[in-house]
Amino acid sequence: MPAIAICAPSRSITQEDAARVTALAADYPGLTLQFHDQCFLSDGHFAGSDAQRLAALLECANDPAVEAVWFARGGYGAARIAADAIAQMDGTAGFKTYLGYSDGGMLLGGLYAADIGKQAHAPMPTDIRRDGGEAAVRRTLAWLAGDSTGLEPNLDTRPTAAFNLTTLAMLCGTSLMPDLTGHVVLVEEVAEYDYAVDRLFFHVTAMLPGIAGLRLGRVSAVPENDVAFGISAEQIAQHWCARADIAYLGRADIGHDVANKIVPFGVAGRPRQPLGAMHKPPP
Repeated sequence: MPAIAICAPSRSITQEDAARVTALAADYPGLTLQFHDQCFLSDGHFAGSDAQRLAALLECANDPAVEAVWFARGGYGAARIAADAIAQMDGTAGFKTYLGYSDGGMLLGGLYAADIGKQAHAPMPTDIRRDGGEAAVRRTLAWLAGDSTGLEPNLDTRPTAAFNLTTLAMLCGTSLMPDLTGHVVLVEEVAEYDYAVDRLFFHVTAMLPGIAGLRLGRVSAVPENDVAFGISAEQIAQHWCARADIAYLGRADIGHDVANKIVPFGVAGRPRQPLGAMHKPPP
């Protein structure tokens, strides 16, 4: 039975979170979830020390019995271990699917840049905490089982990548940044002031030459500033895309919410094989 290993490269989840997600997974008999003990560690902000988070990620990625690695939660932390993890992944890691979003995009981007496995922007186990979060978690479980109905609805044959806007800005100029030439890039944001979103777009659009276009997901939980910015998130995106000669392609159905859809990196619009049908490395 295909095994999905769950680790927490950034922040921790609770045993209750894991139990609720495991209960949902029982409705997908072709899948087995394996929550790494590291998911429940705490070291200040992080799910364990850098060394503990790195070790858990490598155990999951390099385990030949595992077919997918699902990041338990976002929140800052993945950047501290991503480059070291990628450098220590073996050939087995290249046959896996890696899933997450938010801060998990640091790893998704780095893995995509290194051509290790397949990556997907997708709901995470921690989404079970949101009102209506079961639907988000089920979306990922169903996709892993071969159901493509949870894909972002506007995907086409062009290669695609999806990121939280802040995460993408932090990737730019680093060794973890993939070459996105010819890609449709989807971005979303949460809990940033409108002026901060404008500043992020100023930077990101300058760092994406040659992309096929940009689409804007939801920009949610925007704090109220003392003075209204006066420009919507979509107007901000349109402005900076025009300045950088990037095609603005409209809205995307992604965000920090239960409606967050799945975006496979580089394989937009293609159905995935269910786990268990993928090619495995020779013994």
